[in-house]
Amino acid sequence: MAPKKILMIVGDFVEDYEAMVPFQALTMVGHTVDTVSPDKKAKETVATAIHEEENNEQTYSEKRGHAFTLTATFSSIKSKDYDALILPGGRAPEHLRLNKKVIELIQEFNKDNKPIAAICHGLQLLLTADCLRGKTCTGYKAVGPDLKLGGANYVEKNADEAIVDGNLVSSPAWPGHPQLLSEFLKLLGTQILL
Repeated sequence: MAPKKILMIVGDFVEDYEAMVPFQALTMVGHTVDTVSPDKKAKETVATAIHEEENNEQTYSEKRGHAFTLTATFSSIKSKDYDALILPGGRAPEHLRLNKKVIELIQEFNKDNKPIAAICHGLQLLLTADCLRGKTCTGYKAVGPDLKLGGANYVEKNADEAIVDGNLVSSPAWPGHPQLLSEFLKLLGTQILL
């Protein structure tokens, strides 16, 4: 199996684990992962946030995470140069979805039926790009009503689960990385031999 070239779109206050873990895991198995953010260049950084549900509170708390270094310049990327797409969550998707180029790029990946992994609030980007109509998916529970209104078949799952529908694999939150990444690797045709 030849290594794949994967694009990850991030922005300030992307969820720390949802960017770091897939980047490191996919790189570890031999794939190239380009990380980009609109209006930023390679070697610049985005701020990350760590989201945690704690103390039986009604929603997650947010703490400042690491600086996540970008590996490519957003303005120079083209979907045709990549085999797959990753859309992490956090607060970044709420402002990334306002960027026309981001939405057009996502639409190109979907139109070409390339594997897409989306987690947590990352599904907001697919929703804005109108790529979820008729698709079965999961995401962070607070995004569920929006996904339903956008025509997705939203299924509430535990945080450590994932759903695959065609070229899309989705999960509610970073505890789902083992299943999300395992299914994404299958979509990429990557075999891990034990």
